[in-house]
Amino acid sequence: MIGLTLALLAAVLVVVLAGVIALFVAAKALLWLVLLPFRLLFGLLFGLFLLPFLLLKVLVVGLVAVVVGPIVVAATVAGLIAAIVGLAIPLFPIFCIGFVVWAVLRSSRAVTA
Repeated sequence: MIGLTLALLAAVLVVVLAGVIALFVAAKALLWLVLLPFRLLFGLLFGLFLLPFLLLKVLVVGLVAVVVGPIVVAATVAGLIAAIVGLAIPLFPIFCIGFVVWAVLRSSRAVTA
């Protein structure tokens, strides 16, 4: 009986949530439609006045990327090398033991039939 009650409560909550979401979507669509002319007008005005500044921004960001890019690549490679060395140093004794076991097993003569 409790399971049925909880299932019905969950179903009612899903329906209420769907209604609330539909209400918010309708309100957002209406607000977007009402404000569309203002968005177009301000987009046109700011687009015409800000275009030279946007081009200047693209130029400056491009120059900074050309200057800073190789430094970032070098730092990334150095970091990767440091991480590999940092992980390999603690594992070095295990590698040595494994090498000794491999060398002993390899040097023993197995009888092949």
